[in-house]
Amino acid sequence: MSGHELVVGVAGGVAAYKSAALVSQLVQSGRRVTVVMTPSASRFIGTATFQALTGRAVVTDLFDERYPLGPHIELSKDSKLLCVAPATANFLAKAAAGLADDLLSTLYLTFTGSILLAPAMNCEMWDNPAVQRNVATLRGDGIHLIGPEKGWLSCRHQGTGRMSEPETIARAITEILNRSCLES
Repeated sequence: MSGHELVVGVAGGVAAYKSAALVSQLVQSGRRVTVVMTPSASRFIGTATFQALTGRAVVTDLFDERYPLGPHIELSKDSKLLCVAPATANFLAKAAAGLADDLLSTLYLTFTGSILLAPAMNCEMWDNPAVQRNVATLRGDGIHLIGPEKGWLSCRHQGTGRMSEPETIARAITEILNRSCLES
């Protein structure tokens, strides 16, 4: 199913570099992608990368004047799926608690389509009981999660916390969209 409007949210983690490959794959498969970045995401990867890959401006500001109703409202209304990759421990906590203090967390709360989160973090963070409670809450809310996987982490440890590969996330997006088309 190509042609759907998607939003890829990029939170502030080193795995943000993999998000560029994910966005590229989605665009090449015919999907229309808008990227939303948190302020800390731009510390890991620049907006120019995503603008070049999507042919669209990256949205970073909750008060972006290109969206008269607010980008959180208009992007939610126009998109079938929101994928947050990487979904950091901070983002998972905000989502589980219903906190909205930036564009991505506000968009998450207004989003009525399917949501897929691809967690990525240090293995100690992933194993922390608070993170696991947040993950359980999100799963209970019907949110799709993919990963994290076990492997080499940027903290120089082996463990669970590695963001799933872009190809794996892209396949999950296709499966979710195909399921939602069958249900509608």
